Amino acid sequence: MTQEQLQTGAGQNVVHVIQGEHRVSSRADDILSTLLGSCVATCLCDPVARIGGMNHFLLPAGDIGQTHQLRYGSHAMELLINALLKKGARKDRLEAKLFGGAQMHDGLGAIGSANGRFAQDFLAAEGIRCVATSLGGTAARRVRYHPVSGRAQQMQITDPTALKELPARTAPKPDPKTDVVFF
Repeated sequence: MTQEQLQTGAGQNVVHVIQGEHRVSSRADDILSTLLGSCVATCLCDPVARIGGMNHFLLPAGDIGQTHQLRYGSHAMELLINALLKKGARKDRLEAKLFGGAQMHDGLGAIGSANGRFAQDFLAAEGIRCVATSLGGTAARRVRYHPVSGRAQQMQITDPTALKELPARTAPKPDPKTDVVFF
């Protein structure tokens, strides 16, 4: 088990995906998890190959040659898709779910909506079917994604003080009042 994984009981590993990262897995016991505000996470799954992954990006696009390319959606999307293809996924079977893009603070402009729009446009241009979205709003989101099945869970975090209370490397227990499950 790596430092990024936590044994959560019942044989499941939670793999945390932070800003600028992507993860791919074909293990049935892996759950990919992230916390989003204005950032966007793209979850992709090939249901036939039973492999999936998640990225987490901060901004839609950046100048070529930027030293921090990992924070840009254009780079993050390419890395995730290529990692899936290398592991046996087929692009024509990929199914996407998008999360995040919230307007967290008035002073940030419309970065959240720009991130969401970028992700949707990128998927459409690549011919990847988007089967579910949860974009926009003003609440942060905790997302848990099962890469083998494509199942996703979302918990909206409406209380900003709760963000400080959430442990950095553990996932909260689902709350039936704010938890949304995408199948």
